[in-house]
This record gives sequence, structure tokens and C-alpha cells, in this order.
Amino acid sequence: MQFTLTISTLCIILIFTWRFLGSYITAVYTNKINYLRAAERLIFKALNIDQFGEQSWQRYTLSLVVFSIVSIFITYALLRLQGGLFLNPQHLAGVTPALSFNTAVSFVTNTNWQNYAGETTMSYLSQMVSLSVQQFVSPAVGMCVAVVLIRGIARRESKTVGNFWVDLVRGVLYIFLPLAIVSGIIFVSQGAVQTLAGPILIKNSLTHFSQTIPRGPVAFMEAIKELGTNGGGFFNANGSHPFENPTGTTNLLSIVLMLSIPVALTYTFGKMVGNIKQGFILLLTMAILFAGCLGLALYGESHGSIAISSSHVSQTISGNMEGKEVRFGTSNSALYNIASTQTSTGSVNSANDSYTPLGTTALISGMMLGEVSPGGVGSGLYTILLFAIIAVFIAGLMVGRTPELLGKKIQAKEVKLAGLAILIMPITVLVFTGIAVAIHAGQSGAFNRGPQGFTEILYAYTSQANNNGSALAGLNGNTDFYNITGAIAMMLGRFAVILPTTALAGSLALKKTVPNSLGTFKTDNLLFGGLLTGTIVLVGGLTFFPALALGPIVQSLSHKVF
Repeated sequence: MQFTLTISTLCIILIFTWRFLGSYITAVYTNKINYLRAAERLIFKALNIDQFGEQSWQRYTLSLVVFSIVSIFITYALLRLQGGLFLNPQHLAGVTPALSFNTAVSFVTNTNWQNYAGETTMSYLSQMVSLSVQQFVSPAVGMCVAVVLIRGIARRESKTVGNFWVDLVRGVLYIFLPLAIVSGIIFVSQGAVQTLAGPILIKNSLTHFSQTIPRGPVAFMEAIKELGTNGGGFFNANGSHPFENPTGTTNLLSIVLMLSIPVALTYTFGKMVGNIKQGFILLLTMAILFAGCLGLALYGESHGSIAISSSHVSQTISGNMEGKEVRFGTSNSALYNIASTQTSTGSVNSANDSYTPLGTTALISGMMLGEVSPGGVGSGLYTILLFAIIAVFIAGLMVGRTPELLGKKIQAKEVKLAGLAILIMPITVLVFTGIAVAIHAGQSGAFNRGPQGFTEILYAYTSQANNNGSALAGLNGNTDFYNITGAIAMMLGRFAVILPTTALAGSLALKKTVPNSLGTFKTDNLLFGGLLTGTIVLVGGLTFFPALALGPIVQSLSHKVF
């Protein structure tokens, strides 16, 4: 009953979010909202930005890449030097070079993969300046790319696609800051910790036992962590820690924040291209994929596995409760973690490594399908549009004419760019996984052997190449090998996908709009939704099924506990 109420409440909230937040985002990127104009002008003047000057896709992409590279260097430097800087009440030393590099790349690429325990590794300055700042700007960069691709589809014979600096500033000022502030206040009201007072020492006068309780500026970091589909938490326990996620209300709020912007962007897309039905078809595709993964996770966590049944280990009536908080239970834990992995957030309120093989398959499948259900902030939308281009190409082959998407002819150049962007992720995942399982440096990181150990390695690279950030937690990632290869995977998963996407946007923006005819294959109906869903599942299945067969699938069919 409680889970049914949660799902019903979530659906109602997201319906309103889709319409109203989607309209608001549209207004932000079409310059129809200017209530923070004074702050905008101050920032533009300080950075010497012409807010009315637009850029070609090449200049736009160059600005994005330069901004990201500079962000990596600044974040890296602050982490390395934190031992000698202020706001460090625990006197924590500077972070090691390999871990600093991995963490800097992780937060700049919106991955937030954490090879460390935040409360014992990062100072307050690092948490607030190095990491939280990136949790605002990195999702804003993803939004920029999504908006550029939308403009490419919507514009006609245009040599420009917008201005990166204007889009970045407006995204942070009008979307992320207001929503994060309101959400942060709600987290504080529910009991999430927000303080600079440092850790507190608790002593028991009866047992003479003492314990140091870490504290810090947690609540507002939690808000942007979820809203920006970041996932990097203050504590190692992440969303299962009562200082981050204290109540059922904050648990539901976290799920809403994860899903809200990726869902709303489908309405923004429909609004900006002048076809709301097209945006709804994208949302419907996302919902079908999400529901499939959630259903598989709920079944796996409520029924256990063959290995558990054959070992005669009794389970609670609630199912597999290992690694889960009693206050959330199996269903709400599965919902939270599925929402997190499907949105490239990567935060958890239960231990992924304790999930059943079917549950693990559900967690990893959404990422292997391209992180589009609904995906991260911005990245989910532009990735599903890449799949849409492949789908209309297939449809064009079926009807024997040049494929079109919203009046834009999809020719060889566009198909090649979309195909390249889609294949970057699986190539990265499979190559790095193959290397890791073949050499000692990779094998030594897995705490388990057999299918579970393989799945831990496969999951790590799948998560990082998709800029997700979640982990099975059965892998020691804080080694030079995993820090460096993981950082490379994260950069490829981010920038090697963004480059062909912005090039695709530039190519589409230059094209004329072709009027509909009797032979036009419509892309705003259920038929295309089915074709798009099938394309996503087919590409993901053909690419990753052999790897899954070596990991969670064989484990789910085995009587042996690994």
C-alpha cells in the first residue's frame, strides 16, 4: 500500500512537472524570462560576454570544451591543496594525485563517481567549492548540449546555434539555483544536516564509549546532487545516510528531483520544435524503458535468487533486505536506485552490491541502453534524439525514401554522426572491461571472483562511461589503474559523445525544412514510439548481452553463491 501511494504521488508530481517545468525551461532558453537580469548583466560584464552574439556549432563546442578543461584543472588543484587551505576542521591532507584526477574529471563530467569516503577525505572547502560548484555547472553544460540539438532541429538555414556562455549562465541562474535553494530548505526542515561546525564527539557516561560523528554542509549539497543528476554525496553511505536522506519525504523528494528535469525536457523539446506530441512520444519511450527496469528490479528483490533458495536461507516477507534500510524497505529502495541509475544520478539509498542478480541486471540495463530512460540532465534528451535519428533512418529504408525528422532530411552525414555518438559508450565499456579482467591490476580490484567479480568490473566501466557514478561497491576503485582508466572512460563518455552531437546540431540547423507529404513517415505517433523503443533495446541488446551473460545472467541461473 505504501509503495502504491509512493508511485501514485510520484506520477502525479511528474505530470505537473512535465508541463509546467518544461514550459519554464523553454522560457529560460528562449529569453522570455528575465527576473534576474541584473545578476545576468553583472556576470556577462565581468566575463566580457556579448549576450546577444551567437556562435557557430564549432565555436559553441570549443567554448564548452575549454570551460570543462579549465574546470578540471581548478578542481584538481583545490583537491591537491586542500590540506593547506581553510574550512578544514578535520585537518584532512591533500588528496592523492590519481584520486584528485579521477574526482576532478568525475564531477566536471557530471558523473560524480567517488573512489573515496567523503566525510574522511574531503574538507568542507573541497565539498562546497570543488565539488558542489561543479554539481551546478556540469548539469548546466549537459542542458546546453540538449538545447543546441533542439535548436538545430528547430532552426532553418541557420549558421548559429546559440551562445554557450549565455546558455550556461541562464541555466544555473534560472533553473538550478532556485530549485536547489527551495529543495535544500525542505531537506533541512526534514532533519538533513547543514552546518560548518565540524564533527561532534559523543560520549556515553555509562559505557565510557565515545564516537566522532561527522557533520557538514550536507542538506544543500543533497539538493543539487539529486536535481542535477549528479549523485555525489557528502557521506560514503550516500542516500542511505540519515543526515542526507532522513525521512520518507526526503526519499520521495530525491526521486522527484532526479526525474523532474529529464522528464520536463521532453516537453521543452516539443515546445521549441513546435510539436508537443513529438515530445510526448519521447517521454512515453522513456517511461516504457523505465517501467521495464523497475519491474525487473522489484521482482528480483522480492523473490530472491536460485542460489538463496537452494541454500535454504530464510528471507523476510519483504524479500531481499540485505544492504537495505528498514525505513525504506525493498520496494522504495529499488525505486530510488532504479531512478538513480536511469537518470545518470548514481546516488543510492541501498547497497547495489547486495542486490540479487536480477536486481543488478535491472540496475545496469538502463545504462547499457544508453542512459535514456529518462537519462541525465540534458544528456538523456540528446541521446534519445540520437537514437531517434537512427530510428527514422531505419524507417526510411522500410518505406524507400529519404528519412526525415520534423521536416529535416536525415542524410549520410547525420546518420554517421549519430551512429558514432551512440557507439562511443559501448566501445569504451567493453574495451576497458576486457583490459581490466585480463590483467592483474584490474583483477585485484574485485573483492569477489566468478560472475560477481566480473559484474563489478563491468558495472564500474558502464557507470563511468555513461557518466552515471553508481557502483556495486564490491570493487576497490581507489587504485592508480582504476582511477586513471575510469577518468579516461568518463571523459570519452562525455566529450566524445558531445562533439558529434553538436556537429549534428550544426548540420541540421543549416538544412531547409521539407514540407510533409503522403510519403512522410510521421514521428509523433505510437508507431514511431514503438520503433524508437525497439531500436534502443536492439542496439543495447546486441552490444551488451554477451557481457551480461557472463555476469548477472549466469549468476541468476546458478545454484552457487559467489
